[in-house]
Amino acid sequence: MPIVLTERFVRQYNLLPISIRAKADKALKFLDNDFRHPGLRSHPIEKVPGIFEAYVDDKYRMTFERKGEVFILRNIDNHDECLKNP
Repeated sequence: MPIVLTERFVRQYNLLPISIRAKADKALKFLDNDFRHPGLRSHPIEKVPGIFEAYVDDKYRMTFERKGEVFILRNIDNHDECLKNP
């Protein structure tokens, strides 16, 4: 499925430590192949209809929405910061 990166996602991605960026790249490959991949543990965010959360690792998350066959990556950051503004 096509993946679109928002400006915010790109900005936040560039602020991540290099080791986390490598994990994010792996998570993006999983998302591209199957957003239900068990490594992502993707699930809808409560109280934010249409927005999903996926794990990058135990501390970092990324958020996305699905528009038809396109995934729009919205945010990536540590868990608390990412979910403050998914």
